[in-house]
Amino acid sequence: MASKELLDLLNQAIAGELQVCIQYMWQHVLWSGTEHFAVKDEFKRIAIDEMKHAEAIAERLFYLGGRPTTQPSEIKIGDNLKEMLEQDKKDEESAIELYKKIIKKAEEEGDVTTAFLFKEILKDEEEHHDTFVSLLEK
Repeated sequence: MASKELLDLLNQAIAGELQVCIQYMWQHVLWSGTEHFAVKDEFKRIAIDEMKHAEAIAERLFYLGGRPTTQPSEIKIGDNLKEMLEQDKKDEESAIELYKKIIKKAEEEGDVTTAFLFKEILKDEEEHHDTFVSLLEK
């Protein structure tokens, strides 16, 4: 079975996915102005991706004997589009770093399924990061 350390890392991942799911959806709803039309659908699309990640990670954690958290990490909406995108870029960078750590830990423990799951999610997170970086460049 998985170590307590790996289970804790998976719960950190769930908390982060819940955070950005809520954060990106609220940014989608709250942002207004002409730039809104260029980014609103991206916020919503990525928020839905993040909810799917949270679900997949929670299912894996439960299978491994853990109890998935229902508490998101701190949600930071931002007051303008630039603040939103800068925060979102940072959050994706944090997720990328955490997921690489989870992959390494899962591989050390011989848990190929968790490593595979996070390699797949990592691809999405890198795409999300690229989206936010590109939107910041305008």
